[in-house]
Amino acid sequence: MSLGILITIIDIALIVHAARSGRFMPWGFIILFLPGIGALAYVLVELAPAWFRSRGVSRARGQIAGALDPTRRYRQLRDELDIVDTVANRAALGEECLTLGKFDEALGQYEAILAKPIGEEPGFMVGKARAEFGLENAAAAIATLDALKAKWPDYQSADAHLLYAVALEKAGRADEALASYEDVARYYPGAEPRVRQAQLLQRLGRKAEAKEIAADVARTLSRAPAHVRRNQTQWLAAAKQIAG
Repeated sequence: MSLGILITIIDIALIVHAARSGRFMPWGFIILFLPGIGALAYVLVELAPAWFRSRGVSRARGQIAGALDPTRRYRQLRDELDIVDTVANRAALGEECLTLGKFDEALGQYEAILAKPIGEEPGFMVGKARAEFGLENAAAAIATLDALKAKWPDYQSADAHLLYAVALEKAGRADEALASYEDVARYYPGAEPRVRQAQLLQRLGRKAEAKEIAADVARTLSRAPAHVRRNQTQWLAAAKQIAG
């Protein structure tokens, strides 16, 4: 029996299995249009975890499934929300929408959450601001984060603070953005705020200040452990480009 015939037989058997077990969408098409490779993916994602039941296999299953079907979790979360409309379900769906770039839907989810008496939480306002920024409405994101700060003055989030600084820059409020970048850089776990500050200074024609900050970032990261440099590759490269 030739290899091609064998692969065809295996593909057909797995397509039938997928159909009978309720997994035909999307696996039937994946196996059909990716002969051999699709079958291997189906075995790794759907069958192997049931055989081995190990934590590592389950993790691998999630990664492969996410790569083959990026909207799978989104659809699951939509179904869960249809069954039970809770703040937790809406928040999970809103976060997944942000990940997928579905900013309109994400904004709708966070607005619905914040309209509920038990939905008034600073994290949900940050989610709303992220959605607004994703929709290229920097002014709305700034207003949302200003409202958050007024309502919860003690709330602190490095990510939200950085988002505020970037939104200020996008809104053309350069001086405020520079001050915000400097503030958040004091506690943000990474070089992004300082590099963004240097990039903005460079665009404003303040090249000497930009180079000084970028050179300091590049020097600091160059001395950091290898795993830190890997995580900061993008910002290290940007800093070196500005420093010259």
